[in-house]
Amino acid sequence: MRSFSLLRWALALLTAGPALAQTPAPNAIRAVKCGRLLDVRTGRIVANGVVLVQGETILQAGANLPIPAGAEVIDLGNALVLPGLIDAHTHLLQNYRPELGGDDNNMLLTVATLSTARRALLGAAMGREDLEAGITTVRDLGNSGHNGDVALRDAIAKGEVVGPRIVASTRALAAAGGQFGQLTPAAQALVAQEYVAISGVEEARRAVRQALYDGADCIKVIVNTDPRVVSLAEMKVIVEEAHREGRPVAAHAIGDEATRIAAEAGVNSIEHAYTVPDDVLKMMAAKKIFLVPTDYPAEFYTSAFPAPASATPEQRQQYQQGAQGFAAGNNKRLARAVKAGVRIAAGSDEYYQVPGKTRGQSSLQMFRAYAAAGLSPLEIIRAATLNGAELLGLKDKIGALAPGMAADLIAVEGDPLADITALEQVRFVMKGGKVVKNELRPK
Repeated sequence: MRSFSLLRWALALLTAGPALAQTPAPNAIRAVKCGRLLDVRTGRIVANGVVLVQGETILQAGANLPIPAGAEVIDLGNALVLPGLIDAHTHLLQNYRPELGGDDNNMLLTVATLSTARRALLGAAMGREDLEAGITTVRDLGNSGHNGDVALRDAIAKGEVVGPRIVASTRALAAAGGQFGQLTPAAQALVAQEYVAISGVEEARRAVRQALYDGADCIKVIVNTDPRVVSLAEMKVIVEEAHREGRPVAAHAIGDEATRIAAEAGVNSIEHAYTVPDDVLKMMAAKKIFLVPTDYPAEFYTSAFPAPASATPEQRQQYQQGAQGFAAGNNKRLARAVKAGVRIAAGSDEYYQVPGKTRGQSSLQMFRAYAAAGLSPLEIIRAATLNGAELLGLKDKIGALAPGMAADLIAVEGDPLADITALEQVRFVMKGGKVVKNELRPK
């Protein structure tokens, strides 16, 4: 066994050699130069930007900063640099195929045929695609098997896998059946691979404690899957127990009853809320509960979920109208939320394959929906930086370019303050001081 361990050690040195040679020394300073630098806090773009990075953190960021002697210079030409983006709601360990028939069929196939280890490897691939698109941090909200998100989070943190920083939730808490449809008694054991079913306040309390023991950074609750709804008493004890340990609670909730239960319980964010009454929005604003609107433009839905090949022209038209109506309704809901003073954090809820796009590319289409709802480009960028960082409990580490913050930088050639779709063409990515992608060259 000892000789085998020595062999593995030698092989590790040989394979790690080139990568180590490309990694800067811990105390080395790198200077990222750019034509334009966006301060997301003030909304100002300054010319001749410089970001000084040492190790994993930012030393200083601003205009025309002097570059220390001996610093490595990364010249991005006239590109605009801003903080890495945050996706506050995603599912890296899922990649559903619409042709298999929707969520229920895909979930059953995923749970029945893929081990948690296999799904973690899938998550590594999806995470890499997110990172290369400029998403440097994600909150992975369940549907990851038995703690696959925790394993992936830790592997990325240790540098064993390249991917975004992950805030993990482990299995979501839910009423009986989770988000599965009606299952036979023999199949009901599958639920436990995706959800922790709770019935009563003490089961809810135990479920939170188990999730924290399993390594959860936050707690995810499925408040409603019709007709099943988690009770207000159960939600209150979930929030109480999570907050006692300093962990936020994310609530999947849709409709009057579920969103009201989540808001009254004092969760940190309500996910989706495709339908939500005005009094709940008012309560969310008063309690500073974030809305994470997992919205897309109509063309996303028709691309990701195309009509069957057998559909008639009339059926295709109805399908198109349905997608347009759903997107329009979401736009109105988001506009109402913003008007009510509810804070917004960007979240894609992406877990399907989208033809011709990587996971990251498809996720960023959410910004188009936010724009269609009336959010300004700066409001959208803040939803995906400052607000996302606050919701994740990381506002002192990510979300802005400031001294002491993580060196998570992205660069685009366009102007996202004029056209938010410029963020769909990220050309440079640095995460934690390491360059992940650089398609820019000084001109």
